[in-house]
Amino acid sequence: MDRIPILKLGHALLVTIQVDMHDRLATALQEDLTEKIVSARARGVLIDISALEIVDSFIGRMLDHIAAISRMLDAETVVVGMRPAVAITLVELGLSLSGVKTALNVERGMALLERRIAETESADGDDDA
Repeated sequence: MDRIPILKLGHALLVTIQVDMHDRLATALQEDLTEKIVSARARGVLIDISALEIVDSFIGRMLDHIAAISRMLDAETVVVGMRPAVAITLVELGLSLSGVKTALNVERGMALLERRIAETESADGDDDA
């Protein structure tokens, strides 16, 4: 079965989805990403969906689940590159992805993750004092 590559960039993981997602691939991504968050001690996950032209309710729920799992493992999730049609479809499906942060592109998404990680680390440092 095909796998979606997961790259480590500093404290974050980058996932670029370049193929149409089917249910098995989405499930494999969720499992692989969960393992990689733990093994890499990642503090953030950036998911680039700019190549996705359409999404269904399963893919929308998968993105929401990844964000929830990431939060449980102390990592922020940012989805970048969402096309307007994808955003409209998600809203029409009733999937607001409330636990998912979004940014227009990878550069803005990484900047958002870096700010969030820095805020969390400074807050953690304040608790130790």
